[in-house]
Amino acid sequence: MMKIDILTLFPEMFAPLEHSIVGKAKEKGLLDIRYHNFREHAEKARHVDDEPYGGGQGMLLRAQPIFDTIEKIDAKQPRIILLDPAGRRFDQAFAEELAREEELIFICGHYEGYDERIKTLVTDEVSLGDFVLTGGELAAMTMVDATVRLIPEVIGKEASHQDDSFSSGLLEYPQYTRPYDFRGMTVPDVLMSGHHENIRKWRLYESLRKTYQRRPDLLENYAFSDEERAILDQIKEELQ
Repeated sequence: MMKIDILTLFPEMFAPLEHSIVGKAKEKGLLDIRYHNFREHAEKARHVDDEPYGGGQGMLLRAQPIFDTIEKIDAKQPRIILLDPAGRRFDQAFAEELAREEELIFICGHYEGYDERIKTLVTDEVSLGDFVLTGGELAAMTMVDATVRLIPEVIGKEASHQDDSFSSGLLEYPQYTRPYDFRGMTVPDVLMSGHHENIRKWRLYESLRKTYQRRPDLLENYAFSDEERAILDQIKEELQ
C-alpha cells in the first residue's frame, strides 16, 4: 500500500481526490491518503507566516509549523516533496519514479515563499510548470493523480497507461471507437483489418508524426530504434 500525507492550509480543496481513480485506489486498499492542516501545529497565535528578515514584500511560510507537522507523521523513509516554482519540472518519468515509492509527503505552500530551512526536510523540490499558482494544492493534486494511476492494479490493465502520451516518450497515436462511420468520418481501414503488425506500424507512424509536429522537443533525447528512425525520416520527407 502507498501512503501519502499532504501538508496544506486548505484540506477541503482535495475533495476531488476522493473520487475517480484515486478514490478507487483507496477503496481497493492500495492507497492511504491523509491531509494535515499545519496551522493546527503553529505556535505564535497559530500564525504560519511572517515577514522576511532583511525586508522585502510579502510573507514567508515559517519553518516551525512544517517541522512539527512532519514530526507527527508516522513515516519511516518518506519521499518529501516541496511544491516550489523553482524546483524540478514534474513529468511522466517523475510520476513513474514516485509510483515506486511506499511513502510520499507533499508540502503545499502559500504566500511569497518558504523559510529556506524548510528545504532541509525535503528530498525533492518540484514544479508543475513555468507559471505561478496561488498555492501548492492544485499542483499536489495533479501530481498525486498522475502518480496513483501508475500503481499496479489501480487501473486494471497495465497497458492502459503504458500507451499513454509521454509514457513511451512519444505522444499517443489517434484512437477510434464505434460507430465506424460518424457523420461521414470513418475509421482508418488499417484498424479494421485485424492485421496486428500493420496496426502496430500504423500506430507507431502516427505517434511519431504527432510528436514531430506538436512536440519536437520530445524527440531531442529520444532513443530511436532503427525502425523508428526510418519512419521519422519518411515523415520529414512527406511534410517538406
